[in-house]
Amino acid sequence: MKPTRNLIFILGDQLSLSLSSLKGADPTQDMILMCEVVEEATYVEHHKLKLAFLFSAMRHFADEMRAKGFCVRYVRLDDRDNSGSFTTELLRAIAETSPRSIIVTEAAEWRVLSAMEDWQGSVKLPVEVRQDTRFICSTTEFKAWAKDRKALTMEYFYRDMRRKTGLLMNGDHPEGGRWNFDSENRKPAKPDLFRPKHHVFPPDAATQEVLALVERTFPNNMGSTENFSFAVTRTDAEKAADGFIRDFLPNFGETQDAMLAEEPFLNHALLSFYINVGLLDPLALCRAAERAYFEGHAPLNAVEAFIRQIIGWREYIRGIYWLKMPGYETSNFFAASRPLPDFFWSGETDMACMSTVIKHTITHAYAHHIQRLMVVGNFSMLAGLDPYAVHRWYLEVYADAYEWVELPNVIGMSQFADGGFMASKPYAAGGAYISRMSNYCESCRYDVSQKTGEKACPFNALYWDFLARNAESLSGNHRLAQMYASWRRMSAGTQQAYRSSASAFLGKLDDGSRV
Repeated sequence: MKPTRNLIFILGDQLSLSLSSLKGADPTQDMILMCEVVEEATYVEHHKLKLAFLFSAMRHFADEMRAKGFCVRYVRLDDRDNSGSFTTELLRAIAETSPRSIIVTEAAEWRVLSAMEDWQGSVKLPVEVRQDTRFICSTTEFKAWAKDRKALTMEYFYRDMRRKTGLLMNGDHPEGGRWNFDSENRKPAKPDLFRPKHHVFPPDAATQEVLALVERTFPNNMGSTENFSFAVTRTDAEKAADGFIRDFLPNFGETQDAMLAEEPFLNHALLSFYINVGLLDPLALCRAAERAYFEGHAPLNAVEAFIRQIIGWREYIRGIYWLKMPGYETSNFFAASRPLPDFFWSGETDMACMSTVIKHTITHAYAHHIQRLMVVGNFSMLAGLDPYAVHRWYLEVYADAYEWVELPNVIGMSQFADGGFMASKPYAAGGAYISRMSNYCESCRYDVSQKTGEKACPFNALYWDFLARNAESLSGNHRLAQMYASWRRMSAGTQQAYRSSASAFLGKLDDGSRV
């Protein structure tokens, strides 16, 4: 075996040809190390589709690097000598290949980066941890942006990212005269037999091997690999991206908050899986969407919304994560402690909205942002579920979930567990919002028009009960002033009816009765 100059350790969410650790890499002198390890596969009980997607994408990336002439040391999960963790596999590779130094791109998650920072002392070799340059805003830059600000408003951060990238800019001014067209993107959707179909990618032989491995090794994890259809190569991920720009971007904007029971994907991109592991370049994707606007293929409200999700929200969320970790994961502003109900793993509940979203999650390892925020997240906060348990559930069940992107979305945005560090108000709503933005209520045994009682939509009473029981901590929030004024105008009998209905529902939740 040829002597190894650098051992380049590439993680499963670093499948990018532009990865900083590969800068200056020489196939004739350097070796790539990639590992599937049980420690990462089991620190939460990941959805089977998530595990299968990640392992298959890693194996195909290893083949891609071999085709470029690199020697790739690839450790599979079921290899006999697999020691089970990144650190012990690195030590084993060093012992067997004798490299002169280690090069790695910084991990996206605090837990893994902490391990990396310990390697310098444990491996007795130079360890170079390089910045992840795949993000537009470095963690250092975000900290500088956040310093001395009274509020970390995403909208202002997003505008800075627009200026930095030049996306949808007309000189110093935003294209169309406005930064944000979100007010045009809140329409409900209707079933459409002629809606284009998203790309599906039948598993090849290598993926079939992974599917068998996952089913054999993780039989009790959520979901099934039976209908696996993810892209696992860069070429196929780019086909999925091209298909979104061509078929779905034109109608993406106006119905991006809509939900339909029979159409779990609507016009959503389904590209976050590929962006978050590195198969797609986020900035290149935004530039493709921008071209679609300037070429007259997609309207500005759709393109701006898509770009905002990537260079605005995605980058902002990462900045919040590194600003607040460690410790952010245990934030619990409302001191909520109720365990997750069993139906979070089965979807077996009479609440049609929750049942639909959870069953879609079980089938696809996916739900779009409004389903995550305003259905499952909203219910979790109103019902007082433990925010740490909610965070772990989201991390487990969604194929695009990595702690850096999932944790702030759940703890800060969805559960308001950080007390408003990230969001200016709790994203709480009664059943009327879900009814307006979906067709879920049409098939529900609960009546969304009824406010209290056994047949009433549980979200209605839970909403007012949530405000009432948290009045001490929330009544000073100016964005909730109107709702608290409405609560105070209610008669004592009406208030009691709401509180009693909520109490009865939560009692059933606590004793395991079907709700």
